[in-house]
This record gives sequence, structure tokens and C-alpha cells, in this order.
Amino acid sequence: MSEELPPPKAGLIDAVRLRAARRRQARAKRGPSLARNLGQIGALGWQIVVPALVTLAIGRWLDHRFATGIFWTAPLLFLGVGLGCWSAWKWLGRQ
Repeated sequence: MSEELPPPKAGLIDAVRLRAARRRQARAKRGPSLARNLGQIGALGWQIVVPALVTLAIGRWLDHRFATGIFWTAPLLFLGVGLGCWSAWKWLGRQ
């Protein structure tokens, strides 16, 4: 009761090979995953926030020590945000 199957058609084999080749090509062209992109956005955010928080803390400490209101806090905060943005810009250039 062994029935022999008819030989496959050449067009079907070519279509399967073409589809497999397109799939391999699509996988090779695929960019970074969503998780990787979200991780990069998070790292970029921290790269801006950390210098801002450090300079904010230094400014608050100086203002408390010398009783100068926000004389040191405001400019140091701007300096920290500027340094963070510059650092993030350089990091993006390397990516």
C-alpha cells in the first residue's frame, strides 16, 4: 500500500527557496530590538540626570554653607544639565 507521491514541481521548490532567502535577508536587516532601544533611552536619560543631580547637590550644599539663597544652586544646575547634554550628545555620536 505504499503510494508514491508525484515529483514536486520545480516552481514550488523555487518559491520555497525564494521565501526562505527573503526571510534570511529580513532577519539580517532587522535593527536592534525594542528592549535594546528602551535601554538606550534609559541610559541616555541617566546620562543627563546624574550630572544635573550632582551639581544640584553641590549647589545646595554651598548655598546652605554660605547662606546665599540659590546663588550657587541655579548656575551649577544649568552647568550640570549642560554637561549631561554634552555627554549624551557625544555618547549618541559613538552609537
